[in-house]
Amino acid sequence: MKIQQRMAFHFTYQLIIYSILIVAITLIACIVYFQNMTNNEIRRNFPVGALQMIAQEANTKDGTIKISPEWDKLIKEKGMWLQIVNADGEVIYTINNGPHQSLPASYSIAQLLDIQETRAFGKYTVHTQLSFAFNEPAMYLLGYHSPALEQLMDWFDTYGQQGVVRSEAVFLVDKRLRETGSYLQVIDSSGQSVQSIGDHVYMQKSYRSLDILAIQQSPDNYDTNIVTHRDKESGMTWILYTPNADGGPLKHPVLDSAARGLIWFTALILLLAVPISIWHGKRYGQPLIMFAGWFERMGLGQYNQVLTAKDKRKIFRRNGTMRIRYKLYKEVIESFYQMADKLAQTEKERERLEKTQAEWMSGISHDLRTPLSTIQGYGYMLESLPEQWSPEEMRIMGSTIREKGDYMLELISDFSLVHQLKQGDSIMAIREMDLVELGRRSVLKYVNDATMSEYQFHYVGEEGPLLVQADEIWLQRLMDNLLSNAVKHNPPGVTITVSIGRMNGKAYIRVIDNGKGMDEETLHHLFNRYYRGTNTEESTNGSGLGMSIAKSIVEAHDGEIKVQSKVRQGTRIEILLPL
Repeated sequence: MKIQQRMAFHFTYQLIIYSILIVAITLIACIVYFQNMTNNEIRRNFPVGALQMIAQEANTKDGTIKISPEWDKLIKEKGMWLQIVNADGEVIYTINNGPHQSLPASYSIAQLLDIQETRAFGKYTVHTQLSFAFNEPAMYLLGYHSPALEQLMDWFDTYGQQGVVRSEAVFLVDKRLRETGSYLQVIDSSGQSVQSIGDHVYMQKSYRSLDILAIQQSPDNYDTNIVTHRDKESGMTWILYTPNADGGPLKHPVLDSAARGLIWFTALILLLAVPISIWHGKRYGQPLIMFAGWFERMGLGQYNQVLTAKDKRKIFRRNGTMRIRYKLYKEVIESFYQMADKLAQTEKERERLEKTQAEWMSGISHDLRTPLSTIQGYGYMLESLPEQWSPEEMRIMGSTIREKGDYMLELISDFSLVHQLKQGDSIMAIREMDLVELGRRSVLKYVNDATMSEYQFHYVGEEGPLLVQADEIWLQRLMDNLLSNAVKHNPPGVTITVSIGRMNGKAYIRVIDNGKGMDEETLHHLFNRYYRGTNTEESTNGSGLGMSIAKSIVEAHDGEIKVQSKVRQGTRIEILLPL
């Protein structure tokens, strides 16, 4: 697996883990939010709100109604009972019927209508909810003992007379109502108050007709509970107002359970995420610290010390294999080694070039100082006593001064040429030229030079023109360098042959002499700048740039140069140029 794939894999599964964590936290937040909303709604409307939730969440499986066990538990804890009645009036589902043996197994239409109207069945307060979730109507009945209703029924039976409290019992009922902070109101069929007994705080609130219904529907929204009893014979309705005692908060059992599960799940992910994050931080941080150390050492030029002994023990096992934690950076570590090796080689090459250049500069200084000393000496001689020198001596002095000046001009010209060759194609004026004509002209120049009479020059080449794309001035300088080197490094009597032709789709130039030749070391360093060879018997005249310049000119024309030589067997130089 490549480093890109490994990095992608590592960071992808981290992203997945943290995404799961974020989603889980978001879900918890949403569930807690909706749970609070639901719990508040249940608390405000309990038990009506709870009955609505039960009807919404109920489902059937194989014809059997299923209700969450949490609701079952809550109903039993509250001492309530639940019945589900089908369209025929039969009870098809019950919760906590055991303690309430008086509950019937079926209801008549009259009983259901009476329950719907009075919200009571016998001694029970009953809330109803009609549902059509099972493709046919079903009524949910949620009942419970109401001490206030039982008290009201008991007072009605004991103290009631023609629908109102008997006058002789008003004092007793008033006393008992005030002890509990309650209030009894009797209204007729038109809604007019006929009798009021108890704490008159409730009278000041002036409850309206719909307020009574709202208190029954959502008791927790008010500070009062209401129970009613209607006397069918007199048409009177007894309404008992009692303080709404604050109870414990009610919770949606299913949502509460889901929230707890998600909280535990998120806590587990967090517990796992913390050590994983620490592990990943250490895993990715340590190599980065190590890389920083590498850069620091390389900045100090310590290219041979990529890894310290301590780093090596961390990365590699005793058998030399890389530890698993660092395999993610395998390519990076290998690249560091390669880069360090290349930098070390570059540093060695730089040091070698600096050393060579220093030697060359020392030689150049010597080469310039020697002719200048000669010129300066002859100048003093001519300046002090010019009349003492004969014409022949004056001629010899002038000739020597001219030769030394020519040598220095050649040296400076070579410096300039080296600089120009570094500029590459920008100095080349490529055009079509005849290589045969160039070769003939070069050889003829040396044949006609009287100072070269002790050397034999021959030309072998094609009769017709050989056209190449080249810079004629630079190729002329190439030929001059090759022929002057052949003369300069060989004794008189040497034969120098120049041949030009075609070979394997390329043009060639060969310069062959039968002179002293070169040893292996000189041949190896022949194209190095500033190198003059190992023959101490030779004159050191020259800049040491001749063959280096020749090679640069050939390479600038996309050609190649080859040299073959052996001591006392002569030298063969071959140049190939594209046609």
